[in-house]
Amino acid sequence: MGDVAYIGNVAKLAVELVNQDEPSELRAAFFEQHRIAEPDAGTLAELLPLLRDAVATTADGGPVEPVNRLLEKYPPLMYVSTHGGETHLHFAPDGEEPASWLGRSCAAALAHVICGDPHVTVGRCQADGCERFYVDDSRNHSRRFCSNTCASRTTVAAYRARRKAARA
Repeated sequence: MGDVAYIGNVAKLAVELVNQDEPSELRAAFFEQHRIAEPDAGTLAELLPLLRDAVATTADGGPVEPVNRLLEKYPPLMYVSTHGGETHLHFAPDGEEPASWLGRSCAAALAHVICGDPHVTVGRCQADGCERFYVDDSRNHSRRFCSNTCASRTTVAAYRARRKAARA
């Protein structure tokens, strides 16, 4: 996993936490690989509001202050890792307390993204009523929805609106 994949995967982890998704295989693999215990809601209570603000401003192209607040509260401790056979940067020590490891890792990854990392884009779902975020790792960065469900719902709603307008 090179730096690009690492930053993208940590950004996905941040989005998963903010969306309050069920833990994914990516999350389980990250935690196992870095010897991090699965945190409970109480452990994440202080981190999640800061993380949500940082993900939102990254997705919306907003001001950098929310990312800087996250970096201030959870400053990255960068080091070079060689696990997995590739040399790449890590942003927090393995085995660290979960909220601290997540805060440091997510803060650094989101800082890379908000500064214009060309390989990773964080977006906000464009479906009406959806407040979820996503990481767009498509080739042309054209993703607009957090899931196929939201994309389909939007497509069907647009089709029905066109049909209704045509009948009027």
